[in-house]
Amino acid sequence: MEYHERPASFRQARLNPFDRGEEEEGGPPGGKTPSRDELRPELFSSKSRNQSLDRAMDLGLAEDHFSRPVGSFVASDIEQLKMAIEECKRLILELPEHSERQKDTVVKLIHLRLKLQELKDPEEDEPNLRVLLEHRFSKEKSKSVKQTCDKCSTIIWGLIQTWYTCTGCYYRCHSKCLNLINKPCVRSKVSHQSEYELSICPEIGLDRQDYRCAECRMPVSLRGVPSEARQCDYTGQYYCSTCHWNDTAVIPARVIHNWEFEPRKVCRSSMRYLALMIPRPVLKLREVNPLLFNFVEELVEIRKLRQDILLMKPYFITCKEALEARLLLQLHDRQHFVENNDMYSLQDLIDISSGRLSCSLTEIHTTFAKHIKLDCDRCQAKGFVCELCKEGDILFPFDSHTSVCHDCSAVFHRDCFYDNSTTCPKCARMTERKYDDPPDPKDK
Repeated sequence: MEYHERPASFRQARLNPFDRGEEEEGGPPGGKTPSRDELRPELFSSKSRNQSLDRAMDLGLAEDHFSRPVGSFVASDIEQLKMAIEECKRLILELPEHSERQKDTVVKLIHLRLKLQELKDPEEDEPNLRVLLEHRFSKEKSKSVKQTCDKCSTIIWGLIQTWYTCTGCYYRCHSKCLNLINKPCVRSKVSHQSEYELSICPEIGLDRQDYRCAECRMPVSLRGVPSEARQCDYTGQYYCSTCHWNDTAVIPARVIHNWEFEPRKVCRSSMRYLALMIPRPVLKLREVNPLLFNFVEELVEIRKLRQDILLMKPYFITCKEALEARLLLQLHDRQHFVENNDMYSLQDLIDISSGRLSCSLTEIHTTFAKHIKLDCDRCQAKGFVCELCKEGDILFPFDSHTSVCHDCSAVFHRDCFYDNSTTCPKCARMTERKYDDPPDPKDK
């Protein structure tokens, strides 16, 4: 390998790009400018390949690129770093693979690139909180985690760059990209429109989109010129590579109609929307697809457990010991389970499919039943005796072998009282009492 002589400005920069103190004060001691051979003789000799590699290593890395000079950087400093980076890249390719020298050169290349990035984006005092397009951007303090900017799609070097994260939708970007953002916060959409698209991949075609990205309106095509068109399986629309990173997510419409949980490719905005919506109980399965309960046995099991928990709830809200033990807080992450039995979140359906929800809910159901039937005397006193046979143990409405009157909530053995085919004794007494009591004169 032969060394090609660099321009004079480059040779001068190789001495030390930042330490120019002696030159500014009148040159070196003695007033004599040393010749180039006296300064760096190894830069101008070419004897063997090994010596050439040594020169290249020295050329690209021996300088003090990592010191912080006094004053501002000029364009020449950036150019010098770029040339040093190119030398390192060339040297990495020439050195023996997996050798120690190659590894050291890679590390130094990383440091040079970090320094170059620092020169391009000088550190400035940035506010800790900024509000843009309903985003609430918080300044990040983490320096070790590598992230990708959602605006420019480049890496965020937390060690030397200032970056922000939206506390609502987790949109991340450089501080320099904040004023370029044109996408509103997805959390505002969740707040105003808490419902899913329940049609499977409702595609409209690129022609209806005018062959442009559905979000940023950049020209796209299926041939990748000028930009690749990527379809979002949730919205059915096409997006550019900046708005669609091939992220994957479970599609609610495919779950409800096909009981399919395979993640599909979605755009960035859909990914954030689905991530924020996944714990929200907005799916009413009995209205959207009632036949699903006929084909998915796990759904029937979960529905029965939820019905039982709703029947247990009145015992807990009137029991001092249950309130102190905060038993209902065992369902704090699925609060809708103690409010109704027909609303589901997408996370519920995912956990039902995997079997996790059945195990955890069965365990909670057992704990609740044990408190009512065994541990608490007050709750036991609220049990029922079958008035039709007057035999057996104390009954509770959540027992599997009981039936409950829909009018007065009295509990009977299922064999004694089934689907209200038998007259409820308690309802009969209440009706008889109503006719026997004389009317109140004040009602006239």
